[in-house]
Amino acid sequence: MASTSASEDPKWVYVFAAEHVDGRAGLVDLLGGKGANLAEMARLGLPVPPGFTITTEVCHAYYAQGHKLPDALNAQVEAALQLISDETGVTFGDVNKPLLLSVRSGARVSMPGMMDTILDLGLNDETVEGLAKRSGDRRFAYDSYRRFIQMYADVVMGVDHGVFEDILENFKNLAGFSSDTELTEEDWGDIIGEYKKAIERELRKPFPQDIGEQLYGAISAVFGSWENPRAKTYRRIHDIPDDWGTAVTVQAMVFGNLGDTSATGVVFTRNPSTGAKEIYGEFLLNAQGEDVVAGIRTPQPLTEMARRDADEENPSLEELMPNVFSKLRGVFEKLEARYRDMQDIEFTVEDGRLWILQTRIGKRTPEASLAIAVDLAKEGVITKRDAVMRVEPCALDQLLHPTIDPDARREVIATGLPASPGAAAGAIVFTADEAETEKAKGRDVILVRPETSPEDIHGMHAAVAILTARGGMTSHAAVVARGMGRPCVSGAGMLAINEEAGTLRAGKHLLNRGDVITIDGSRGQILLGRAKMRQAELSGAFATLMSWADAERRMGVRANADTPRDALQAREFGAEGIGLCRTEHMFFEEGRISAVREMILTDDEAGRRAALDKILPMQRADFEQLFDIMAGQPVTIRLLDPPLHEFLPQHQRDIAGIAKDLGVSVEKLTARISELEEFNPMLGFRGCRLAIRYPEITEMQARAAFEAAINAAKKAGKPVTLEIMIPLVAYRREFDILRDVILATAKTVEKETGAKLDFMIGTMIELPRAALRSAEIAQGKSGADFFSFGTNDLTQTSLGLSRDDAAPILTSYTEKGVFKVDPFVSLDVAGVGELVRIGTERGRKEKPCLKIGICGEHGGDPNSIAFFDEIGLDYVSCSPFRVPIARLAAAQAAIAGKIADTEN
Repeated sequence: MASTSASEDPKWVYVFAAEHVDGRAGLVDLLGGKGANLAEMARLGLPVPPGFTITTEVCHAYYAQGHKLPDALNAQVEAALQLISDETGVTFGDVNKPLLLSVRSGARVSMPGMMDTILDLGLNDETVEGLAKRSGDRRFAYDSYRRFIQMYADVVMGVDHGVFEDILENFKNLAGFSSDTELTEEDWGDIIGEYKKAIERELRKPFPQDIGEQLYGAISAVFGSWENPRAKTYRRIHDIPDDWGTAVTVQAMVFGNLGDTSATGVVFTRNPSTGAKEIYGEFLLNAQGEDVVAGIRTPQPLTEMARRDADEENPSLEELMPNVFSKLRGVFEKLEARYRDMQDIEFTVEDGRLWILQTRIGKRTPEASLAIAVDLAKEGVITKRDAVMRVEPCALDQLLHPTIDPDARREVIATGLPASPGAAAGAIVFTADEAETEKAKGRDVILVRPETSPEDIHGMHAAVAILTARGGMTSHAAVVARGMGRPCVSGAGMLAINEEAGTLRAGKHLLNRGDVITIDGSRGQILLGRAKMRQAELSGAFATLMSWADAERRMGVRANADTPRDALQAREFGAEGIGLCRTEHMFFEEGRISAVREMILTDDEAGRRAALDKILPMQRADFEQLFDIMAGQPVTIRLLDPPLHEFLPQHQRDIAGIAKDLGVSVEKLTARISELEEFNPMLGFRGCRLAIRYPEITEMQARAAFEAAINAAKKAGKPVTLEIMIPLVAYRREFDILRDVILATAKTVEKETGAKLDFMIGTMIELPRAALRSAEIAQGKSGADFFSFGTNDLTQTSLGLSRDDAAPILTSYTEKGVFKVDPFVSLDVAGVGELVRIGTERGRKEKPCLKIGICGEHGGDPNSIAFFDEIGLDYVSCSPFRVPIARLAAAQAAIAGKIADTEN
């Protein structure tokens, strides 16, 4: 890039110093979090070593120009260096009084340890002598030089740091030393010589003595670290855009390793584990910042209280340096007041003088996040609305489920998709029946399957966790596990499962039936053995924050609940009704599946009705319990949806026994299974198609619902709220046919009981045609009373992508940038979302009072919830353990909408 005149150059360098500050906290996009915060601290008059920040715009230019810095940058850097020299009284490159620099990354959000840092820059064979004279400590100067050579050669020149570690360890071993502190200045001089020889040997060129070359090499390397593998992985995990880039901050070095009046430390203004309002941190005497991070020495507590609690013999900073500690406490108060949040602060004490090197919003556990947000609101530092916006909804997952203890040893033997959060340990079983048998003996088991099907439901219920080799984030295993609150890892494709042999192979590990493993459903990991757990606990702060959230949100939050256990859990977590009761899940329970299979195998309507009569009282009792638990809140009952073949045995070995139980021949059962088999059952004979062919099934389910509603209303002394939902409707005529069946059944029940029924009939919108023709489906008094978008199937049918077979495609498409996120986890707003928007707008244009919700897995995803709030849905429905997440996310969406309206 050709140089341009100074007047035409953009401002690429922002200085922060006591007498000159260009930046401020609001320029985080340009200066990164580190640079913006350093500028703000300088504005506040805090003791910050002077420096300058090179903007993210230079990062963009660096990559646009093929990993080259703009030529025009040099003049601005030189001017900034002069300002630092003026303030510090030392000069970059001066052999007598050398200025040394740190060069650090700084994205707009914290990415701790993901990018590169260079310290002590500016040392060479001449300036190291100047540093020795200035500090009066030759050993310190040579130690600093060897640190710089090692760091610069690794980060900038690409020499593996292990080369230098080997040299140092060999030297200590030959000298009989066990610690770095035993090395003299002469020893460090010898090691520096060996380091230089190693660089020449590795690269065929010497270590650079030109300090300008050092500086621009370091700046380039830090910009280059934005694209290193660990930074890219971190961005992907935390949804940080790749095009943000990083800033680079260059700052005067201060030294915590100048003797016993110097120190370095890290401190949080509140406890990041619990949220308690107490100073939480540690320090090292006579050390540099990297020594704390590296863990090569054991730090000491900052406060006397922490020292006593830890029964620590070494003195605290509060005792050793009371004046410094007092100033530090004042800094904490000033920064927390300015940023209105808990701060993570790095500091150095150089010969008794305090310097603040960095402040940022402190990372914290979910428990601490809740406690700090609530406490700050109660202290009047932030508003209740601010507190609601401060807590990440998905972080609540960790509060609702047991997790692996952070200090536990983790021997990960395989990974898959984090399909359902939480952690559990148990013995391996390979069938649902095994799981149930072992559970009855009081044993915790993990159900390991190539994939699960609805007939595994009893084993999934018996297991403490589920592991599958196939399937995605919305596979059967994932959806059912989330609903039950069971940890689940799905799509662990590297597993080789041999059910007959009773073995599970994961890489080099061969495990047998009964061996213990741990499932971490939050990370998608399978661990060898029984990991130490931490049980879930809900604090008072949780209830407080959720009450504030409920006061803000517009949308209702319901739960997908199929059993009384699910419904009770949903109520405990604050659900305002059941948005989806999948009636088919009830059919798989012991004592019911036989009647369902009898109904399927019968050749005529009379036989089917006889079998359905056996199911009716069971279904009625189930519905009645749900109405009792929900106590007048809406209960949406979806009519039978899955294909009939799912209720028949899936494996040849089971057919003979089931045929015997049913009193039919093996041949007849096999023929019926074959007859019902479909190439693509998810687009086949299911949902309303099944009900239209066999209306007696709908009659039985409607009767069960109506009779249950009447019984529950009598017991409670108040009416229940019943909504009947017809699945997989694409045509208005399909809806009309089944609506007539339901209404006719209602009249019959009213006549038999003398009761007056009040209910709604709606449909799931899960096919693109239904979304496009929503006005027709809602039209008139006889049209649908409500819509519920089934976004799981709507995503499948819109993308032409089976969720159960999607794992390898999702992996490839995410890597190639086709998908930014899994569309089965977070709604494809541009495509599937557009269908939801169209369906909502057209339906309400025809029927303004139309109630509209969503009952797919997206109902528990915060990003999707924000979209549903934007387009005006009335409620979301999700698995019980996602209800608190949905409540908080709906509140945040409402608040964001109010803020946007105010700004407009």
